Amino acid sequence: ARSNMAAGCARPPAAAAITLLVSLGASAPGLLRGSPAASLRPAALRAGEVHRLVTYIFVYEDLISLLCGAVIIWYFASSFEKNVGTVKYCFLTLAFAVLSALLYLFLETFVSRVSEVEDAEGFMPVAFATLGVSTTRSRMKRTLVFGVRIPVVLVPWFLLCIAWFIPHSSLLSNLCGLLAGEAYGLGYCFCLDFPESVGSKLDRVFPFSLLKRIPGLKYIPGSLAERRAFKSS
Repeated sequence: ARSNMAAGCARPPAAAAITLLVSLGASAPGLLRGSPAASLRPAALRAGEVHRLVTYIFVYEDLISLLCGAVIIWYFASSFEKNVGTVKYCFLTLAFAVLSALLYLFLETFVSRVSEVEDAEGFMPVAFATLGVSTTRSRMKRTLVFGVRIPVVLVPWFLLCIAWFIPHSSLLSNLCGLLAGEAYGLGYCFCLDFPESVGSKLDRVFPFSLLKRIPGLKYIPGSLAERRAFKSS
C-alpha cells in the first residue's frame, strides 16, 4: 500500500505535464524552420491572428530556450496546479496568458519607441503570474534566496532580474505576467475566481474527466479537502 501511495505522489500533475508536451510539440516545427510560428507579435495580431494571445506560451525559438522553459513549466506549473487543482490551473493559465498578452501589447506601443522589445514567447509570463499570486497571498514575511533572507514580496522582482539573462526572454512580457498575477493575488481580478463547488463539478466533465484516466499522471481535484488529503498522503 505504501509503494502505491508513493507512486501516486511521484506522478506529475496532469495539466502541467500536458502543458510541457504541448510546448514540445508546438516548438518543434519552429525549431526546424528557425523561427517560432505562434509567438506574440503585434503585427501578427493586427493581421487577425488572435490565437497568438494564447499560443505564444507554448513556443520557443531555440533548444536552450525550450530546455529552460521545460524546467520552468515543471517547477512553477506543477506547484501551482497542486495548490489550486487541475481545473483552476487550466482556467488561470489561459486567463494569465491572455491578460499578460493584452498588457504586453498595450505597453509595447510605448516601450518600443525608446527601446527594442523582444517578442513574447514561452511559459515564463504565466510562471511569473503564478509566482505573483503565491507571494502576494503568502503568510511568510521573509524567505531565503541564494542564502540571503529577503521579503517574500520582493522574490518575484528579484527573479525577474535574473530571467532577463535567459535567452529570448522578454522582460516586458515577464513583467506583464507578474503584474497580472499580483493583481489577481491582491483581489483585483475577482471575476476570475469561481466557487470550489464549480471546480468540483467540472472535475467530472470533459475534458477533465479524460485527464483523470491518463496513466502515469496525477489529476489534482478542485476540492480543497481532497487536495489537502493528497498532500498529507
